This record gives sequence, structure tokens and C-alpha cells, in this order.
Amino acid sequence: MIKALGLISGGLDSSLATMALMRQGIEVTGIAFVTPFFNAEKAKKAAALIGHRLIVADISDIHLQMVKTPKYGYGRNMNPCIDCHALMFQLAGERMVKEGIDFLFSGEVLGQRPMSQNANALKSVAKLSGFGDKILRPLSAKLLEETAMEASGLVDRERLLDLQGRSRKPQQALAKEWELNDYPASGGGCLLTEEGFSNQLRDLFEHAPAASVSEVRLLKAGRIFRLSATSKLILGRHRNDNETLQQLAPPEQLQIRAKDFSGSLGLFCGDHDSPDLDTAAAIVASYGKGKDEAEVDILCSTANTEFVRRVKPLPRDVSRLLLVR
Repeated sequence: MIKALGLISGGLDSSLATMALMRQGIEVTGIAFVTPFFNAEKAKKAAALIGHRLIVADISDIHLQMVKTPKYGYGRNMNPCIDCHALMFQLAGERMVKEGIDFLFSGEVLGQRPMSQNANALKSVAKLSGFGDKILRPLSAKLLEETAMEASGLVDRERLLDLQGRSRKPQQALAKEWELNDYPASGGGCLLTEEGFSNQLRDLFEHAPAASVSEVRLLKAGRIFRLSATSKLILGRHRNDNETLQQLAPPEQLQIRAKDFSGSLGLFCGDHDSPDLDTAAAIVASYGKGKDEAEVDILCSTANTEFVRRVKPLPRDVSRLLLVR
């Protein structure tokens, strides 16, 4: 049996690409990647609905290194889409060889994204991946050069599609025809395309070029206040954030919160002897029930130490000036 390995996001396009091949009798396996910027939940749901095997692979470390220095640069925000797609195809290609699968595919549509899915971008992705001769894009195949898989008869080119452009109506009509009735709305899913998160990530890379996956994950769990070139505060926005920050914080991380009032948990990143800690404590005080008090005791603790800073809550309009957004 002919076998294909596809990059699966769980969106409409990758689902239709999968179905287009399965309708030819091709055995499809999907692969979904996990990083701090996106997960595989939609892919799992789609795979269960359509009925194909799904591999889930965490590529956080190698993906983060790519995000720091993408060959083809970024899109509007911190999204290195060409490099990202190429990396996914590279890793999928390595799995393809290991498992004896015949070729790779994706749900990319020619012209759907002007910068990352134009003809030149698709060629760049293929070349950079190292597996360009094994990549098929079923939804736009009839508009692209014939691949070796089509030429050899592994795939029937006539049963592939000629979709292009940004409109989703052709895909929606095809989904109705093929009785694919449950799929997520288009867009979203990758934090790197979001302006606010991108600004926070850019700030992290600027001040900590060697930032780890753990440090990136912390960005998702709170507001970021840049206090100085060497210090910042990550402050929970609600109870879930507070719990996430507490779970993600390493033992040596200084946690700060109001001692006698409910409020947000903060993680202070910087020298504990720095005046920036007092600023961080004052911000924490201003985001709690004691914000109108003259002074508030702020408990500062790590796994091995604990002390109290007494501070005046910083006015919200002043603290907002330090927000990275």
C-alpha cells in the first residue's frame, strides 16, 4: 500500500488534503508538532474524526532555535513561517525515511497567505527542508509542477485539486461534499502571529538571547513588566495564571505576592539586591486588594529563602508604562 505522512494542524485545509489522499486509497499518517507557540489539540480531534493515525512530536528546543535565527526572517510579527514549515517538513522527512513511508504532504494552498504560501515561498520551503522532491500539496497540486509521486503513478494527479487564493468558500464547499462537518474556524493557533506575544518574545530575546523553552513558556502566563535592562516582572492576570506561574517557576525563581491581601502572583527575574525588586513589589501591591493602602507587605520567596519588602503600591498609570505589549 502507498503511504503518505502529512503535516496536520487540525484545520480545514490539512483535513481536506488528508481526505483527498485517503479517497485514493493511500494510507495516511499525520504528524503534529508541539512547541511553546502551538499545540496539537486540533490535530488530535481531526485525526479522530477522519480516522487516521497521528504522531505527536514535541520539538520545542529545536523550534526555538529556529525562531531566534530564521533564514528567511519574520512575517508581520515574530512568525518565521517559511523556516517553520521547512523545519516541520525536515523532521517529518526524517520520520518518513525511518518508517518507510513514500512521501510527505501538507494542506498548504497556493496564494492563501501572500508572504508564506506564494509559489516562490512554497519552493523555498521545499528546498530548505531537504525533502523537496518528496513534498506534495494536494489542494493546489494541479497549479504546481508535477511531482515525482504524480509522475510515477503513486498519486493520481487528476484526482488532486486546483485551489488557490484567500477565499475559504471552495474548501467549505468541498467539506460539505465530503461530509466533513466539524472543523475549526480559520486563523489563529500560533502565538507567533500575535502582536502582543511577539512584542514580549522580542523583549525576551533582546535581553536574554540564550532564553530557554522554560523562559518562553512563562511569557504565556502573565503580564510582562520591563523594569530595566537586567530585570523584569511576570505578573499573573488571574487565578489560573497564578497557578501556572507557580508550577512553571524553577526553585531558584523569586516569587512575590502580597502577604496580607489577595492578589496576583509575580515572578521577579533579576538581582534580588536590585532596586528593581522594590519596583516589582510595588507593582504586585497595586494589582491586589491592598492597592489603596499606604503600604503593603510583599512576601518574597524561593525554595530556600523568604523575606518581606514593605512598599507603597505603584499607581496603575505608572506601572502600565512599564508593560511590554
